[in-house]
Amino acid sequence: MKKQLQVVVTGGPGGGKTTALDLFRRELCHKIAVVPEAATVLFSSGITRSDNKQIIKMVQKTIFQLQKNLEDIHKVQYPDRLLVCDRGSLDGLAYWPGKEDEFFKAVNSSFEKEIARYDAVIFFESAAASGQDISSNNPIRKESSPQAAKLDKKLQKIWSRHPHFYFVGSSESFVRKITFGIMTLENVINRCNGS
Repeated sequence: MKKQLQVVVTGGPGGGKTTALDLFRRELCHKIAVVPEAATVLFSSGITRSDNKQIIKMVQKTIFQLQKNLEDIHKVQYPDRLLVCDRGSLDGLAYWPGKEDEFFKAVNSSFEKEIARYDAVIFFESAAASGQDISSNNPIRKESSPQAAKLDKKLQKIWSRHPHFYFVGSSESFVRKITFGIMTLENVINRCNGS
């Protein structure tokens, strides 16, 4: 039986990830299934953000499990499609208020185990990384531009350790960036399918 392929689309806040995923869904609708972002699901349900380290750790452990469960549901629901994950199980590591080994102990996993879940990573660099405005209509996103740039660097450091890491840099032209992102995803699909 052919292995179901799984790709992560991630990056710092204000990177165009959400817009790209909406376009991926339209352009490649019968080839892919988009797994929603666990953090958005959680924060949309009434959980509020906190600066309390104990609460942050509890929230990140919940997001980690929810992300993996959402991916597993989509695997069963869409067995013939490539799964495109809006963030992945390792994203929480960038938000974790402690050391990397503490995160993996808390979620009962390892970096190697989690990175192996995904066949490729497409990273959308935050516009904040090049000093551009990242304001958005997303009520869930609360980061300032400096916070977004810092998160972007942390996420990039984590995910760039994947052997199939594709970087979509911040660009003056958002349309060019999204187009490049769609082409990258199509290339990943073709590479993974061996065509």
